[in-house]
Amino acid sequence: MSAVRPFGERLDAALSARGSVCVGIDPHRELLEAWGLGAGVDGLARFADICVRAFGSEAAVVKPQSAFFEVFGSAGIAVLESTIAALREAGALVILDVKRGDIGSTMAAYAQAYLDPASPIAADAITLSPYLGVGSLEPAFAAVRAFGAGAFVLALTSNKEGAQVQHATGVGGRRVAQLVVDEVAALNGGASPMGSLGVVVGATVGAGGGNAPAAATAIELAGLNGPFLVPGIGAQGGTADDVRRIFGALTRNVLPSVSREVLRHGPDVAALRGAVAAQISQFGFLRA
Repeated sequence: MSAVRPFGERLDAALSARGSVCVGIDPHRELLEAWGLGAGVDGLARFADICVRAFGSEAAVVKPQSAFFEVFGSAGIAVLESTIAALREAGALVILDVKRGDIGSTMAAYAQAYLDPASPIAADAITLSPYLGVGSLEPAFAAVRAFGAGAFVLALTSNKEGAQVQHATGVGGRRVAQLVVDEVAALNGGASPMGSLGVVVGATVGAGGGNAPAAATAIELAGLNGPFLVPGIGAQGGTADDVRRIFGALTRNVLPSVSREVLRHGPDVAALRGAVAAQISQFGFLRA
């Protein structure tokens, strides 16, 4: 067993201490240029350093998008490694957005790379894609158990293309998204205050937004006993009212994820911190 407290416990404590917001670090080329940093690896490193200084001591959770670092090859991965380490040193939990999903030894290698504390790129949690079957993710779930880590499995995403898969009818007549939620819920068992396995549910699902109409009422979320990572806030149209509508009494376990709505205030560190504080205030009701 890991000496580290389970991710679900650590996340619950972090949200209570710092507020319910996950800040994304998405250093795409246009943003690097908008910040006046240049679109090379040096600009990436400067961007990441600014984000660490702005968010590391303020946000409960920070979520680097791995792809934007990977495009720079080994130099970009080196920046990602140092960014994860610096964020964690500053007290933030780190979810690495990698959306991995594979089978057997390959999935085990992904789990080792991102969740084993011995790895130079280990984070507190990662995102996973379940579309080779939720069971194919077992090596990652085993790493979660072994290392006190966490994982968020895609269930209901905000993009409109997701509906054709996530709302398809699966085994037993349940929608695929419901199968994902149910299988993750079974793995969380009786964990307290919540399990270390969560699902991704976009803030724009249902009510005519994103994914499929009425998605929020079509999928039963109450039994998850784990965290909900909720992208689509701000620039993508999701609001605090949407979060209330979708999650109802489950809001304590909701982790709103914002990126562009905060990052547009850069590169000034004080302005970025102010934007994070505004988001924390907006979602204060989640822990009220």
